[in-house]
Formats: sequence, C-alpha cells, structure tokens
Amino acid sequence: MDMHTVSVYGCAAAVVVPGIQVLAALAAEGQERTPPPLALLRAWRRPVPRVASVLVAAMVLLGVVQTVVPATVEALEREPHGPWWRAVTALAVQSSGWFQLLLNLAALVVVAPVAERQFGAWRTGLVFAASGVAAQSVSMAGWSPRGGGDSVAICGLVGALAAWYAVRGGTTALRWAALAVPAAGLGLCLLTNNHGVGLLVGCALGLGIALAAPARPPLATARPV
Repeated sequence: MDMHTVSVYGCAAAVVVPGIQVLAALAAEGQERTPPPLALLRAWRRPVPRVASVLVAAMVLLGVVQTVVPATVEALEREPHGPWWRAVTALAVQSSGWFQLLLNLAALVVVAPVAERQFGAWRTGLVFAASGVAAQSVSMAGWSPRGGGDSVAICGLVGALAAWYAVRGGTTALRWAALAVPAAGLGLCLLTNNHGVGLLVGCALGLGIALAAPARPPLATARPV
C-alpha cells in the first residue's frame, strides 16, 4: 500500500469517525436516552423525510436498472471530454458495481434523513446536488475522468452537518472534532480525490446555513418548506 493510498484512508477515517458522532448527536436531540443506532433509525419516523425518501428510492431503482441493463453505467458515467450533463448523470450510477451500490445506499439511508430533519427538504436537496455536481465536474476536468457514484454528494451532506455542528452544536468537544471533516476534505483535494470537493462544498453550504439562520425545528413540528 503506497503513501497516497494510506493518506486517502487516513482522510476517510477523519471524516467517518467525527461524522458518525455528529450524526448520532443530531439524531438523538430530544431523545437523549435513546441509543444512537435507534436514534438514527428513528430519523425515518413520521413525517417521513420527503427528499431523503426520494433519494433512497431513486438510488434503489437506478441500482436495479444498472444491474439489469449494465450499459446504463457507460451511458451515464463520467467520460473523458464528455458532455457537461454527465456531471449530473454520473450521480445516478455506481460504476464500481454492487459493493459501491450497497455501501453508498447504506450511507445515504443513514445520512439523508438526519440532514433533512436538520436543514429541511430543499436545503438538503441543494447540498446533495451542489456538492455532487461540483465533485463530478472537477473529476471530469482531469482528476478522475471516468466513473460515477453519489458518494461525493453524500459526503456533501456529511460536510454540511459537520460545519453546522461546529458552529451551533451543543457539545464543545464534538464541535472541535467536527472541524476534522473540512480538514480532511482539504487533504483529499490535495490528493486530487473528488470526495474532498464534495466535502468542502457541503461544509461551505452548511456554514452558510448555520450563519444565516437559527437551526430549524425538528421536522415533526416544522412548517412545510
């Protein structure tokens, strides 16, 4: 294993460890006695997060489509000197197959409902789309011209939640730990890994949300957006 790979895994750990803690802390707000796994599961309670539901359903459907019709991946993924719209469609396919599909789907199921309950529906969709398309665009420009997947957009949601928590979170130690996420994003960018772009765009949007307005009330009591 070379130093580049070790550095990428190190940055990934710097995202995953505090990211899971932030997710658990946000999911458990108002239900402090609930174990973190159950709190994350209850993020899907009624009213069911709309954007999160659409994202998960779309990923499942597209996963079935690319499995039944493998040519779908080649038709939608990034390609060298490809048209601009592939920066969007590359989010719809998982070019590394079932392992990538299942891993990203599991991450989306955990992250998306927490993000929507924290930010609301349209902000969650904005963070997902903006961070994902930005990362795919940079990849098409030369970092990784071929491939596809929505992990970069999921990283954007994690980055947004981490940045929000660093500014408005309730636990001082975790607020400091959350700063490891943008730091890891910068490190991944220096390693020309597109997940770093997704993280930094998400962090920027999460910071903007945190500074522009107070935290949204829980989705169960929030007005429709």
